[in-house]
Amino acid sequence: MSNGDIFVGEVIGTAILILFGAGVCAAVTLRHSKARAAGWVVIAFGWGFGVLAGAYTAAPLSGGQLNPAVTIGIAVDTGEWGKVWVYLLGQFVGAILGAVLTYLVYLAQFQANVADEDTAEEPTPTLGIFSTIPEIRNPVANLITEIIATIALVLPILAFGLTKGLGESGTTVLIVSLLVVGIGLSLGGPTGYAINPTRDLGPRIVHTFLPIPNKGTSDWGYAWIPVVGPLVGGALAGLIYHAAF
Repeated sequence: MSNGDIFVGEVIGTAILILFGAGVCAAVTLRHSKARAAGWVVIAFGWGFGVLAGAYTAAPLSGGQLNPAVTIGIAVDTGEWGKVWVYLLGQFVGAILGAVLTYLVYLAQFQANVADEDTAEEPTPTLGIFSTIPEIRNPVANLITEIIATIALVLPILAFGLTKGLGESGTTVLIVSLLVVGIGLSLGGPTGYAINPTRDLGPRIVHTFLPIPNKGTSDWGYAWIPVVGPLVGGALAGLIYHAAF
């Protein structure tokens, strides 16, 4: 794979991932959305379908990694670091693009994010549409959660490569998508399961600069946890896989 193919594939695939993932968060969160208050299960499946669509689309060009934690885990296992920067750059650009596209899809809903005089309902906080927010703010606990959840993502992904039938049938991406749904349902409660540094950082940057009425804080004091945690988890998963398999 050339650097150009990798970059384009990761940009497109990550943009689709974020469009679906942030999109389902917007659908469930924003007022005047037909899916408002649909719940956590809907969010988990929305992110899983985002992985499905994004990774299958990017696979012919870049392999569809879409996540620096996955890229780092593979590099730690294989020792091949030469193209890591291309993957990371593509993923970061794609995450920003996907967040902007989500904003455009829900533009009317974002613009209507003002106090409702008839019901006395306050404007909806919007950061959770773009990035993760811990349910209980405890940096140590939040970091541990992100590390463990990312290991639970990356280690199976690496192990799936040993399952010959998955590769031959082309169902590896489908299984990974279901894995992401499972992580969301089982491990997503404490922090919202970033498990992907650019998935959180890129949209958080977009949230900072978008002209969203009453958008609230972008919470940069917490922003390092969904970056550092997944990177550490991805590296640990690569080390575990390399040692055990």
